[in-house]
Amino acid sequence: MSESMTIALLGQPNSGKSTLFNALTGSRQHVGNWPGKTVEKCTGSFKLADKKIKVVDLPGTYSLAANSDEEIVTRDYIASKEAELVCILADASQLERSLFMLADYNGIRVPAVLLLNMMDVADQQGKHIAADRIESKLGIPVLPFVASDQKSYARFYDMLNRAATDRDMVSDKTLASLYEEEFGESYQKITGLLPENGISVYERSWLFAKLIEHDPVAEEIVRDVIGASAYEEMDRLREEIENGSSRTGNCKFRWIDLLLASAVTREKPDVRKSGFDRIALSRRGGQWVAAGIILASLIISILVGLPFMALGGMIPLIGAPITEGMARIGIHPLLISLIGEALITATAFTVMMCGYIFGTTLVFGVLEDIGYMSRVSYVFDRTMQRLGLHGKAIMPFLVSFGCNIAGGNGSRVLDTWGQRMTTIAMSWFVPCGSTWAVVGLVSTVFFGIPGAAVIIAALFAVSLLHLRLTARIYGRKLLSGSDRTGLIMELPPYHRPHWRALIKTSLFRMGEAFKRAIAIVTLLSVLLCILSYSRNGDAANSILFRFGNAIEPVTLFFGLRWQTFIAWIASWMGKEGSLGVLSSVFSGGSVMNAISNSAVAKANSASVGATLTAALTKPEALAFIFAFYFNMPCVMSLSAAVHETHSLKWPFRITLYYICVSLLLACIVYHLALLIF
Repeated sequence: MSESMTIALLGQPNSGKSTLFNALTGSRQHVGNWPGKTVEKCTGSFKLADKKIKVVDLPGTYSLAANSDEEIVTRDYIASKEAELVCILADASQLERSLFMLADYNGIRVPAVLLLNMMDVADQQGKHIAADRIESKLGIPVLPFVASDQKSYARFYDMLNRAATDRDMVSDKTLASLYEEEFGESYQKITGLLPENGISVYERSWLFAKLIEHDPVAEEIVRDVIGASAYEEMDRLREEIENGSSRTGNCKFRWIDLLLASAVTREKPDVRKSGFDRIALSRRGGQWVAAGIILASLIISILVGLPFMALGGMIPLIGAPITEGMARIGIHPLLISLIGEALITATAFTVMMCGYIFGTTLVFGVLEDIGYMSRVSYVFDRTMQRLGLHGKAIMPFLVSFGCNIAGGNGSRVLDTWGQRMTTIAMSWFVPCGSTWAVVGLVSTVFFGIPGAAVIIAALFAVSLLHLRLTARIYGRKLLSGSDRTGLIMELPPYHRPHWRALIKTSLFRMGEAFKRAIAIVTLLSVLLCILSYSRNGDAANSILFRFGNAIEPVTLFFGLRWQTFIAWIASWMGKEGSLGVLSSVFSGGSVMNAISNSAVAKANSASVGATLTAALTKPEALAFIFAFYFNMPCVMSLSAAVHETHSLKWPFRITLYYICVSLLLACIVYHLALLIF
């Protein structure tokens, strides 16, 4: 083994790659983009016997076709030989399905090992897997493994040491013989046009399958090597083959069956659907069950995140002693305001939001780990197809009712960048809990309970139209034809969650979210603090108040007084802060203090109500409600979108879209209300 080594993790989604990657690298990992692609690139490292091992977590894909950026990135990286060893992960509880990746890898001359992950689940199912028999057929090391169990890693490290020396490659020729049996003379003629040793890392049998499947990347590789005339002959031979893709797929599944023959046995097979699944997967009751479980999970997420939220709520308490101490030693009032208000408020807000991120990541990670989230995707698939998405997209929508940050983080379950970006664009229409709190208070204060009910119904109706419009605008730009397919999946069995791995992952993601968000939240806080500062302490003399009065002729066109316009802007920090900001700007108080206080405790409803009814008309109140409701979510949600999609352009485009829509709707509602009130 050399001084360093690079390994790549290859597997289908939910095969345990991320668990293994996090366990190996811990905090020594970096997330970026693959060059020229919007596909996430995760790299990390660890030490093994004083040797540095670099780990590359390849995108989760179901095969090595070239139908998506994820698949192209994965295959190109393997072919580059940058990784000296490819660790292929397969779900031991569903080997027939999860070994399709291995079947697609068969014929690539890059050293590999096979990890039969989730052996604990297979044991629970009564399955007995003879790994040594599979190993003898493949010619590469095969290791029974549990990625969430640290006891498995000693054997994994031993295997790495052996594999680094032996550099075994998949040597089973059975799949090639199955191709020849299935396609007969066509197989012989097409492979005869290919170089005897294949091309690059690809054997002739692998290239044959991809050519029959009309893989564009494989076609380009072959055309460049064999020349135009030979390729024309090959193209003619391919045209004579009917249903080539399905036939090569059948060969791969036959190969899997032969590979597992006599290697897998099962005691007391039970294929019956559980009593819970008969309800949870039903057309009528499945969606209601899922909605109930998701709602309960959101509540539990808040409870789990309460320690961090409480810590964030305590941070502003140190503001007064700090500002008093700074004042005594003669520090400039503006600097006191920046540190005592802006920085402390930003830190408090970010810590509180990160607490919710920890809670949702952990709770919904548990649902994913036990196998229930796949069932949620299944029951909502038909509904989401109407929006151009598939069932997996329902999770970001549902968790956004708690917080749009969690909705953005939840988009990582989607298979492609286009699906993730489109889902984020549409899930932002979902109002979070804080949005409903503000809308409910303002609408009740101005219109009473019956009137508030009518307004909320109107908001809901406009939301549905907004959703359809957003789906048409962004679906057309971001979704390819392959992205619009329905969900094809095999439901995993239920099994126990891996608590240690889940907690570790949740803490890591919370830390990453904090590092991403603190900068942008601090910047916005400092900006608001500077704008609301005045030398004599009178907020009416601040830049913010003067600017507000100057722009009011413009904002009134949208039905927004400058005070409600500032509150609308302040909602970018956090929706819950808007009430405090409204009360503050109408009374001449500090905006940053208002945000800080409302982030820790809800503003006094009676006080805010009295202030608003004295300052605003009913048309102006309606304009604010619609502008506020349809505005972009908080900057933390924007940060989550940027992180999950690794794109600045599209999240900011979507942000601008929501801002424009909110102002347009406010304008329409305001001028219509003037005719009524």
